[in-house]
Amino acid sequence: MAIESLDPPAPDPTSIAPLPRISLQAFCESAELAATINEAADDRRMEKTHVKVNMGGAHAAVEAYRTSPTPNVIVLETNASRAELLGHLEALAEYCDAGTKVVVVGRHNDIPLYRELMARAVSEYLVQPIDVLDFISALSSLYNQDVAAPLGRIIAVTGCKGGVGASCVSHNLAWSIARDLDSATVIVDLDLPFGTTGLDFNQDPPQGIAEAVFSPDRLDGNLLDRLLSKCSDKLSILAAPATIERAYDLPETAFDPLLEILRGSTPHIILDVPHVWTAWSRRLLSTADETVIVASPELASLRNVKSLLDNLRGARRNDPAPRIVLNGVGMPRRPEISSADFAKAIEAEPSVVVPFDAKLFGAAANNGQMIAEVEEGARIAAIFQDLARLATGRAAIKRERKGLFDPLLAVFKG
Repeated sequence: MAIESLDPPAPDPTSIAPLPRISLQAFCESAELAATINEAADDRRMEKTHVKVNMGGAHAAVEAYRTSPTPNVIVLETNASRAELLGHLEALAEYCDAGTKVVVVGRHNDIPLYRELMARAVSEYLVQPIDVLDFISALSSLYNQDVAAPLGRIIAVTGCKGGVGASCVSHNLAWSIARDLDSATVIVDLDLPFGTTGLDFNQDPPQGIAEAVFSPDRLDGNLLDRLLSKCSDKLSILAAPATIERAYDLPETAFDPLLEILRGSTPHIILDVPHVWTAWSRRLLSTADETVIVASPELASLRNVKSLLDNLRGARRNDPAPRIVLNGVGMPRRPEISSADFAKAIEAEPSVVVPFDAKLFGAAANNGQMIAEVEEGARIAAIFQDLARLATGRAAIKRERKGLFDPLLAVFKG
């Protein structure tokens, strides 16, 4: 098939698979590319990659590998002519170890050169200028293009303070993804001592998350299937022990093996992250494909949301900003910060605003049901559908607001 352009579409940050544990050495001619690669090395998708940036371009690479082994990936920036570049590649080929991938970064959108480089087993040719995500996406495709199953999308939901309803939001979000979007979904309850997933779904599941975390050497796909509790054909939960018989002091990477297995088998993974600030909770919120922060319209929530946004924006520079859910708005007799003032203060618009409805939420909680199960046509159920579409990367449905007298007008029109 003919190549019409070397300009790829802008990569979707949530669709870029993490790189494996590899070594990469770059030989740059410009400070701009060196800075881009150094910034990419700090990205969550390259945390396993050992990166070293050198200056001097292709000539420096040839000299470097005369006496030392080559890494898994060599990145060469060049402003040289075609003949000079091909000469450098021929010289480099004499010293390259088997399996080393070479990525060339040039200045010209030159299709004949691209074809010639591919014929010489160059792995990729990128055209300057490239940004961080372009670079990471190109490297990721070298190692993940042959993966049969797509990676699952991890959506981490947390509350900015206790009592704002983050677990309720995460559970209804997962239920809506499974039912309304017809996508296999797993809820992972990370509140090990006090998790409510089993209660909210009226289930008596095994203590799945505890066995998965405390026996990582035994964890595989088969064990995980046994630990999951099915709520429906499309929705499963990995429940917390919900006991305080032991202390749950977990290392930063405690959940990494579990999430790696889930990514390979489940399209959507919802993490119900408790309101704690530990190394592992910070890691999960920073590395998830989507992060959702649930808040209530009052001062403590506003302060905490702003702190979380400032921290996570720094940790997720190449990812979407965390989504904000303003929950429990309109509670009678409670002084509240308006949605507009809340958004202005945190410099971010809430993705959805969930109104207060004590009767509906109370019935759902006491019956072990989701909002749409209690009242199918409820406005709040439609709000959770919109959040599900936003969090999974699908466009939200534009809904017309109904006026107070619309039902009466419909009678007269009839």
